[in-house]
Amino acid sequence: MVRAAVLPAVGAPLRVAEIDLPEPGPGQVRIKLAAAGVCHSDLSLSNGTLRQPVPAVLGHEGTGTVTAVGEGVDGVAPGDRVVLNWAPACRACHFCGLGEPWLCTDAAAASAVPYATLATDGSALYPGLGTAVFAEETVVRASAVIPLPDGIPLAEAALLGCAVLTGYGAVHHSARVRAGESVAVYGAGGVGLATIQSARIAGAGAVVAVDSSPQKEELARAAGATDFVLADGDTTAKRVRAAAGGLGVDVAIECVGRAETIRTAWSSTRRGGRTTVVGIGGKDEQVAFSALELFHFGRTLSGCVYGNSDPAHDLPIVAAHVREGRLDLSGMVTDRIGLGDIPEAFAAMRAGRGGRSLVVFP
Repeated sequence: MVRAAVLPAVGAPLRVAEIDLPEPGPGQVRIKLAAAGVCHSDLSLSNGTLRQPVPAVLGHEGTGTVTAVGEGVDGVAPGDRVVLNWAPACRACHFCGLGEPWLCTDAAAASAVPYATLATDGSALYPGLGTAVFAEETVVRASAVIPLPDGIPLAEAALLGCAVLTGYGAVHHSARVRAGESVAVYGAGGVGLATIQSARIAGAGAVVAVDSSPQKEELARAAGATDFVLADGDTTAKRVRAAAGGLGVDVAIECVGRAETIRTAWSSTRRGGRTTVVGIGGKDEQVAFSALELFHFGRTLSGCVYGNSDPAHDLPIVAAHVREGRLDLSGMVTDRIGLGDIPEAFAAMRAGRGGRSLVVFP
């Protein structure tokens, strides 16, 4: 038996309980978790913004050590340090064939299949986003683990599995930030801080961080922001444009997932600029544009799933940035917590406080 933070029903608080994990079957891997990041997507799964069968063990941003492998697994072995990949590509569907593995039709399949049971009554449990890392141990498909390169701290490496790959990919794959371009990053939480660092790595000129919390300024500037704008509604876009010289930023990256923020990010870019939406919003969040402004401004608006990244390819590149000191993982972590503290981390996220909370296992 292992301890896990269980979501009993959509909208219900998480509770720590003991669960029974099976031994890994064919094509599966069992992992002892070292750490798990608390991501806004976990909050969205818990409140129903994103669909997830319940009861479930959430958590998808994690690292750990392989303890056992099932038949047919040859990519990893017991003792290997790994990063969890919550969206493993099948490499065979239409989107994978197009070279867009982040849109793989099979990536979320594991989340709909029970993977463990509650120790108290034997009821089936589902793995949040197929990984279920809010637990001391988990069992996943072999395609959901990526070997962690040497020289990367195991606990902090959990952030590579979602926040960092998302932020890095948003800059390098979706927005395609070029050296010297100005960038505005809306939201300075975990993904936002990774985006700011990635913009700096890309050689951006002005990097304007935008957040509704004044406490985020120190975190944002430490990550590489050259300017900080406190979001306050109608004047936000104007002040972002001013920070970029008046015409607007070349690129705006929205990491919040709210209609108002997406609209503001769009309005803060120059004519011909690019807006990338990373944040996951609800289906009722509607963003409006007039036909005339779409023509006049000539801006580009694009969605971004998991940073439009291929983790198997991108993780070693990002890890090299960490190892060589260009990307700071520990600076993104504002709280190190236990399993029982995840509800408080959710509350802090809703209130816009802090960077990344990291569940660290003994």
